[in-house]
Amino acid sequence: HLSPYTYSLRKKGPEDVIVKVIYCGICHSDLVQMRNEMGMSNYPMVPGHEVVGMVTELGSEVKKFKVGDHVGVGCIVGSCRSCGNCNQSMEQYCSKRIWTYNDVNHDGTPTQGGFASSMVVDQMFVVRIPENLPLEQAAPLLCAGVTVFSPMKHFGMTEPGKRCGILGLGGVGHMGVKIAKAFGLHVTVISSSDKKKEEAMEVLGADAYLVSKDAEKMMEAAESLDYIMDTIPVAHPLEPYLALLKTNGKLVMLGVVPEPLHFVTPLLILGRRSIAGSFIGSMEETQEALDFCAEKKVSTMIEVVGLDYINTA
Repeated sequence: HLSPYTYSLRKKGPEDVIVKVIYCGICHSDLVQMRNEMGMSNYPMVPGHEVVGMVTELGSEVKKFKVGDHVGVGCIVGSCRSCGNCNQSMEQYCSKRIWTYNDVNHDGTPTQGGFASSMVVDQMFVVRIPENLPLEQAAPLLCAGVTVFSPMKHFGMTEPGKRCGILGLGGVGHMGVKIAKAFGLHVTVISSSDKKKEEAMEVLGADAYLVSKDAEKMMEAAESLDYIMDTIPVAHPLEPYLALLKTNGKLVMLGVVPEPLHFVTPLLILGRRSIAGSFIGSMEETQEALDFCAEKKVSTMIEVVGLDYINTA
């Protein structure tokens, strides 16, 4: 249960910016951390990693921003900066990455997230919100948005006309549909029932809808997709979805599933298919995702609530 809490911000360093928080998204992983479902939560905890706000103070060596800029802070606020991943602008894969909350800063202070009035963040881990992107719309892009944008870019899912499946229509899934459509892909939403069909087709603009429990339709759709973005965060069989992929097709895992998943190898071998994973995106990719969504006028489906409603939300 979240309740009011007062704490001191860490001391501002030369490369830090102080951000006044205006909006912060509520992500499923906030609930996972609050409830200690991964067994690694430290309290008191201030969640929130889809943070949008305004720069109010600058460290002496900050060059990227000025006071008054609208900025965003995502899932991580630090890394080692010297490993292979950091040197290749893949700091999200740094083994010493620092999470936005429930972690420890370089100076030993605990990191606290965006369900707060202010944050102190290293300029490297802050992105600029494009002027034509509404601030509240930007918040989910800092996690769910870049989580689908990064693998689409990395695995070549940006060629118009390619056929992409979105497995699971939750927070990440709905961003997957919108960003895939913005890239010009043919998008099929795959769900366990038809209750989200109208939303997928009419609201989000998907091209097709497939009910995974409909064996006949699944068989008809066999070997029809180039990619599948798997956003489901609970245990599920992989065979039905691997069968939907063409030769050289890729199933990209985005949902954090805390138990083993199973599949039979012939489904991979006999189609040279791949199962891959991807985690959020680099700071470069996060900025690119924001700029892309602003340019393509990709909107997010949100409900704006006050902090006093947070536990209900």
